[in-house]
Amino acid sequence: MSDQNGWLKLLDANPNHSQWYIDRFRSMAEAGADLAGEARMVDAMLPRGARVLDAGCGTGRLGGYLADAGHDVVGVDLDPALIAEAQRNHPGARWLAGDLSELDRPERFDLIVSAGNVMTFVAPSTRVEILRRCGRHLAEGGRLVIGFGAGRGYPFDDFLADAASAGLTSDLLLATWDLRPFTPEADFLVAVLRPA
Repeated sequence: MSDQNGWLKLLDANPNHSQWYIDRFRSMAEAGADLAGEARMVDAMLPRGARVLDAGCGTGRLGGYLADAGHDVVGVDLDPALIAEAQRNHPGARWLAGDLSELDRPERFDLIVSAGNVMTFVAPSTRVEILRRCGRHLAEGGRLVIGFGAGRGYPFDDFLADAASAGLTSDLLLATWDLRPFTPEADFLVAVLRPA
């Protein structure tokens, strides 16, 4: 298995991949697709004005929704093109280009969300460090919510073992962002984690 970041690998193979991704989500929004399901779940977990980190924020669709709902949002993504798109479309949040394996922010967050299969794109050697750094950035009582699909090179059991290695424990495992229970046959995982 390659230890290269999967997103950077896609950009190496196709320098226009970021624009393709931006255009894809623009088209989905124009077609009326529901692009805020993850954000609605996260919003329901928080009081108004909560501090949220959108880890691997992409074009800002989740963080932008949460900022519009009244939360203090910081979004971090490796891809400067996606950060520029987030800044254009969602000025109510702070968007920063950065590597999650080097996350070092001064603030602590009530919730950190990482949706969109982010954890399957990061270099495998950085997974535990990313989880550890996210855990360190949680405020007291804070939670980390991570969602990704099966068949993407990161088995769910491996992820849960990595989370435990990073000092995190599971509060809730779901099979979807619309709160369906997780089962061994699930093809998606939404994990709500907290420091152990």
